[in-house]
Order: sequence, then structure tokens, then C-alpha cells
Amino acid sequence: MKSYSDNGTRSSLNMDGEANKAVRGYGENRRTGTCGLALRLLALALTLAAAVVLGVDKQTKTVPVQVSPALPAQNVPVTAKWHYQSAFVYFVVANAIACGYSALSLLLLLANKAGKSRTLASAVAILDIIMVALLFSGCGAATAVGVLGREGNSHVKWGKVCNVFDKFCDRVAVAIGLSLFGSLAFVIMGGLAIMA
Repeated sequence: MKSYSDNGTRSSLNMDGEANKAVRGYGENRRTGTCGLALRLLALALTLAAAVVLGVDKQTKTVPVQVSPALPAQNVPVTAKWHYQSAFVYFVVANAIACGYSALSLLLLLANKAGKSRTLASAVAILDIIMVALLFSGCGAATAVGVLGREGNSHVKWGKVCNVFDKFCDRVAVAIGLSLFGSLAFVIMGGLAIMA
């Protein structure tokens, strides 16, 4: 119920409506903050899992190698490791950086629970977008090498390797998927920061 004074201005009763609006806004920010913290924890877990899955990925196979057509093929043990490809090294480092940043930003945002520092919130939002770019570039590099390993490249005579190192390639695919979901969590956090 709105009431007006003699000169037509709003009275103090309408100010209660503005106070209620402010309280509703605070509740929405609180829900957004809780959702943001949950997404940050999810991003931390996913990027950590992606870095660990690829970081421990290793497979050894015995493959026949023929040096000369006149000689019989020799069985040689060959190992595939993540650090043999610079794209996989970049992927692991990018996910480790994003994981460390998630943990640090989570601690900073919990310390700033009351939302007193807008500067901190703005800095975290900008760094979230930078993490999106970092993770997407790492996923792109690892995916390019993964596709090359799975399909080969007939133009430059590069053969497939995933038909030999199948478990290694499957773990690479799992790590890339985890990292993509982690980067999507950062995208959503960036969207929440823009809407706040």
C-alpha cells in the first residue's frame, strides 16, 4: 500500500519496499556466491583430475621393428609417456595452473565472504576468463596431437599410434574431457560475475 504525503512525495512506508528489494538482492547475491563457490570447487577438482590422469599416463608395448627386409623383425619395448609430447606437457601445466588458481581464489573469496572488496571480486572475474583461455588452448593442443595419434596423417606419412597405445590414448581423451568440463565451470563463473 503506497501512501503519499500532502505534497505528493512518497512516504516512509514505500521505503520499506525498497529495503525489501535490497534484502532480496542480497539473497540472490548470496545464492550466486554459493553457486560460484561450488563451481570453483568443481573447477578445482576437474582440473586437478585432468592433470593427474594425464600426468601419470604411461603405457609400454612390445612392437616388432624391422631394420632391413633381409633380417627378421625384432621385438622392441616402446613406452608412451605424456612428457614426450610438448602439447601434453602444456596441457598438464595449464591444468595445474588452473587448479592452483582455483584453490587460491577459493581461499581469497572465502576470506572476503562479506563481499567488502569489489576490487578482489573484479580481479578474480578477470583471472577466471584468463583461465578459460588457458584451459581451452591446452585442450586444443592436446586434442590436435590426440587426433593425429588416433588418425595419423597420410600427407606427411605419419602413422597412427593409438592402435598400439590404446590405453594411453583413452586416458588422454578422458583428461581432455575433464579439462573441458573444468573450463566450462570457469565460463559459468565468468557469466555469474558479469550478471552480479
